[in-house]
Amino acid sequence: MAYIINDDCISCGACASECPVDAISEGDGKYIIDADACVECGACAGVCPVAAPSAE
Repeated sequence: MAYIINDDCISCGACASECPVDAISEGDGKYIIDADACVECGACAGVCPVAAPSAE
């Protein structure tokens, strides 16, 4: 299942720079993950300081 970013996101951008397939982009107030592009690697979750990304 693709990862999602919850409302705990602080828009720091750490997840976007770590994503190997560029599936993460800045949204309105938080970052978002393109579920079709996500390869479920978990790299985003590993670098997030507030644990916002999680498996859907």
